[in-house]
Amino acid sequence: MKNWKETTLGEVTDLIIDHRGLTPKKIGGDWSDIGYRAISAKSIKNGQLVNEEQMNILPENLYKKWMKEEIQYGDIFLTSEAPLGEHIVWKSEEKLVLSQRIFGIRTKKEKLDPFFFNYFIDSKFYQHELKSKESGSTVTGIKQSELLKTRVILPPLEEQKEIAGVLGSLDDKIELLREENKTLEATAQTIFKEWFVNFNFPNIEGKPYKSSGGKMINSELGLIPDGWRVGRLSEIANFLNGLALQKFPPESTTEYLPVIKIKELNSGISNQTDKASAKLDKKYIVEDGDILFSWSGSLIVDIWKYGRGALNQHLFKVASDQYPKWFYLYWTKEHLANFQQIATAKAVTMGHIQRHHLDDALVTIPIEEFMKISDDVFAPMLEKIINNNSEIQTLSTLRDTLLPKLMSVNNK
Repeated sequence: MKNWKETTLGEVTDLIIDHRGLTPKKIGGDWSDIGYRAISAKSIKNGQLVNEEQMNILPENLYKKWMKEEIQYGDIFLTSEAPLGEHIVWKSEEKLVLSQRIFGIRTKKEKLDPFFFNYFIDSKFYQHELKSKESGSTVTGIKQSELLKTRVILPPLEEQKEIAGVLGSLDDKIELLREENKTLEATAQTIFKEWFVNFNFPNIEGKPYKSSGGKMINSELGLIPDGWRVGRLSEIANFLNGLALQKFPPESTTEYLPVIKIKELNSGISNQTDKASAKLDKKYIVEDGDILFSWSGSLIVDIWKYGRGALNQHLFKVASDQYPKWFYLYWTKEHLANFQQIATAKAVTMGHIQRHHLDDALVTIPIEEFMKISDDVFAPMLEKIINNNSEIQTLSTLRDTLLPKLMSVNNK
């Protein structure tokens, strides 16, 4: 790395887009239902776009007033505060709006490959540079003038592209697996709703399946197939609440379990994750593939995929000895929107649901014949999702292991 050269970000960028202090009202409008998606600081997490369904929309008539310079393929979005340093390189032609607290960085591509820089941001060297330029008393962040002063250490352009290519090939594989999981998840939920809520059944051997001969009977949920029954969400699975794990400290610095809170459910285990005793009752230990449901704050149902951990309070571990995993997973997801509305209505500091809401949530339970037919469809999809999650974590670990070696600027 003897030919790596130090410069400043200001020397190798063509453009910094900064909308600090800008709001729609300041340009004569407001957010809309139709228009261009707005990327905010909370939209970027671990190199991915998250909470896309919650993104604000800027109407077309305000777009040019706001975006004096349009986003281009290869631009980098970097959060300037709350939190500082989350980032993503844009690989689309979609026109976007950059909200407050996020920089749009366009590199001089003859000097700095944007895909290399997107990885360089994660290096210890550059993370230290960002932190060293932070300012502010209540909310700390970085100003554009200070961002431009941050030091970057660059190899020749061809070497930049080679490094970005190695890391990018792993990220491309990870993204393909994530997209496959999104498709599988959407497909499974759509089929589940059709079969178990709308009672539009599949074709078996080319003929429409008629559950219970097609006869329908009255129930609490209206007409359901004869032989089926109405149950409760709390009946088809056990919702185990976690522990106040601060009461169960780790035995040592090497013998412990990472504490799974809502933050970890969203983003995985990190250096900031708390630690708990490794000698907990095994029912409070979470393994990959377990279903977790945060019933307080941000209500989320997801399949855990970040390794062995300890279940903290405000999270349910959902399991059943009687019903298949896909059955209670998709019924919980079917009720999630209603649970979120309940939590929002109750919110004073942090909205939540209570046990009785699980009892109030009704489900349909089919005859054994149809459960077997359904298991042949849903079980392989769920198994594929879990296996893909495992492969994603393996590839992510490999990428994260390579990153500091390829970015060892201290050894230049």
